Amino acid sequence: MVILFDQFNLPDNVFKIIFATEQQILVGRLLFSYIKKNDGEITKTGMGVFAMRLHEEGIVVKEKEKGPLAKEIKITYNKRQFYDRILTPMRGMGLIEYDLYRKVYRLSDKFNRLMIKVGLMWLRELDKN
Repeated sequence: MVILFDQFNLPDNVFKIIFATEQQILVGRLLFSYIKKNDGEITKTGMGVFAMRLHEEGIVVKEKEKGPLAKEIKITYNKRQFYDRILTPMRGMGLIEYDLYRKVYRLSDKFNRLMIKVGLMWLRELDKN
C-alpha cells in the first residue's frame, strides 16, 4: 500500500493518512476501537462477527459533538471490502498483527518501527557519496 501525505498539511489523525475515503477512515477507527475495547486483541471469530455486523446490520455511532443532541450515524460496510480495504492494509502496514498459533488479531507497534526504519534508510541514502 502506498501512503502519500503532504508534510505541510499533515492531518490530525493517522487514519486520514492511511485510508482514502471518509467511510474507510470511520470503519478503520471503529475496528481500532473494537479491538482496543477487547484488551487489544480479538479472535478470528470475533473479527468475523465484527465484519458481518458491519455488513448486515451496520454500527450506530454518535458524532463527536457533546450533549444529548449529538447526531447518530449508521455505518454499513461490505464484508469483502472490509477484509480487502481495511483489515488487509492494516495488517500489511503493521498496525494489526495476526497470531497464527492463537488465532487472534492484536494491535501492534510494528508500523512505528517500520516508519523509523524508512527514516533511517533515507538518512543512509543522504549520506552516500
